[in-house]
Amino acid sequence: MARFSTAFVVLAALFWGLAGGIGGMLMADGWDSLVVSFYRGAIGLVFVFIWLALRPHRSGLASRQLWFWSVIAGLGVAGNFTFYFMSIAEGSVAVAATLMYCAPVFVFLVSFALRLERPTPLKWAAIAMVMLGIVLLTRIYEVGTGGVTPFGVAAGLLAGLSYAIFIFGFKYAAHHGSPQAILVIAFSVLALILFGLSDADQTLAVLSTPSWPLFAVLGVLGAGVSFFLYIVGLNNTAPAVASIVAMVEPVTASLFGVVVLSESLVGIQLVGMGLILGTVTVLSVSSSAR
Repeated sequence: MARFSTAFVVLAALFWGLAGGIGGMLMADGWDSLVVSFYRGAIGLVFVFIWLALRPHRSGLASRQLWFWSVIAGLGVAGNFTFYFMSIAEGSVAVAATLMYCAPVFVFLVSFALRLERPTPLKWAAIAMVMLGIVLLTRIYEVGTGGVTPFGVAAGLLAGLSYAIFIFGFKYAAHHGSPQAILVIAFSVLALILFGLSDADQTLAVLSTPSWPLFAVLGVLGAGVSFFLYIVGLNNTAPAVASIVAMVEPVTASLFGVVVLSESLVGIQLVGMGLILGTVTVLSVSSSAR
């Protein structure tokens, strides 16, 4: 298993990238972003529940701390899925995926605020580079011509912030129980929240629609198999390597958007994407190397 660890992380990132494209296809067919997010998480819940049933030892489910931090992780993953698909609906898969990839920047900012990480001029310079990349990628200085609405930009960044919250919740919950137990609680929180917020008629309509195979693939690849592969692979993969291969997700999502959804990016947007992906990767690698 250890020999394939890096491959597992790559596959997980690849599946997450494909999930963004599949979600874009479903929303282009008229499905609401909340419904798409709900089914991604609900199908993922089935997979992690089976994982927990097969590996119940040391679950930590009796720990209050596990439940507290897992609920935090659930709020994070619910926000991540929802804002990500909202950003896609308001812009493009490539832009939304790259904005979400800014999550490590939010992790740094939260760490600065909580005094878990010491800010340095280099880190502030890297964050400034990411901000410049966001401006270039979204072309917010060209109102009405960039193809991304202000809400789409905000939603993409909120997806990254939500993912940072998930990272913090999962990290602290991991001290008290197993990954599968944490994910069962987190995805249960996601399913409860999004089921309550989603349009009931559309949610039920998915069960009889010809589009249901796409929903199934979205949930299996985008939440079920991918989270399992990522966590198992991360156990034997150096954090620096994992940070680099995580770039597979936004790259895959961007290629899916261009090839399948006929999206396009102009030169200045590609420069912005390069700034974001390169800077965030360097930040992640340098942080994990310490």
